[in-house]
Amino acid sequence: MIQPPQWSKDDLEKDVALATELFRTERLEEPLEEYLEAFDEYQGNVASLFETTIDLTELDETAIQFLCDPKLFAAFRYLAGPPISNDDLKTVAEVRSLNASQIRKNPEIAGRIVGVIRTAMDRRRFPWVREDRKPTEVETNAAVLASAALMAAQRVGTDRRNKGKKAQEGLVDAALTGAGLIKAAKRRVATITDAPEPGHFCGESYLGGRKADFLVRLWDKRIMPIECKVSNSAINSVKRLNNDAAAKAEAWLEDFGVRQVVPVAVLGGVYKLRNLDEAQHRGLALFWAHDLKSLTDWIETTRTPLTR
Repeated sequence: MIQPPQWSKDDLEKDVALATELFRTERLEEPLEEYLEAFDEYQGNVASLFETTIDLTELDETAIQFLCDPKLFAAFRYLAGPPISNDDLKTVAEVRSLNASQIRKNPEIAGRIVGVIRTAMDRRRFPWVREDRKPTEVETNAAVLASAALMAAQRVGTDRRNKGKKAQEGLVDAALTGAGLIKAAKRRVATITDAPEPGHFCGESYLGGRKADFLVRLWDKRIMPIECKVSNSAINSVKRLNNDAAAKAEAWLEDFGVRQVVPVAVLGGVYKLRNLDEAQHRGLALFWAHDLKSLTDWIETTRTPLTR
């Protein structure tokens, strides 16, 4: 059976340079309006939280009110330094739910949540809380602006990752369709017989116990799970590529065998050369979002004379 390409160091260096340059261009051309809109929204939410809690001096007295308002609750979580996620907050506060109805029914939940945030509160932004005094106008203005900026930056970062991945998935979907493959329904593939027919592919589906962004049934009947990965830094590439995609590749190869599965990652963004080389050695075939023709050309090579 024809194996996917194993890229040389020189090949990888060229693609890394091109992908990095494309990433830089995208960031420079990214509109500022998205951040400013988020900043304005969160500035209003934080200001409302300050008004409700009398500049954070009456958290216990007003807990039910702001914890049952989703916008104010989100702003409240960002009082911690660093901010705490909903999942982490539930774990640390030892509560099962952050649902408003549950908080209203059981005031003890509100007390636990407030206690966690008060303990973790950023003393640089809110020095008056620990000093048990009223803040100055300068302090409250600075704290509102800093909190809004923190929340806006977090949202823009999350949106970037989500949009980047969705855009890449769209490119892969279009490339596969353009190459003549037929899109099938999503599914769970526990055995090879559960996979789409040769020449078909499906979107986000489970192969064994792990989810792939795409499952392609090659013309020679092997299954090709595809992971779409966008990395915003060389350090981040370890998590995206090696700790996630390459780990999945090893699991799929162990579960289904090297003659049945061809794990693939489609990459965009910034990567370290050594991380790419390691991923290849762990059984992950690499292709780039800026050169999907290489992927579709290789898929075409898996046709047999009978399927041409």
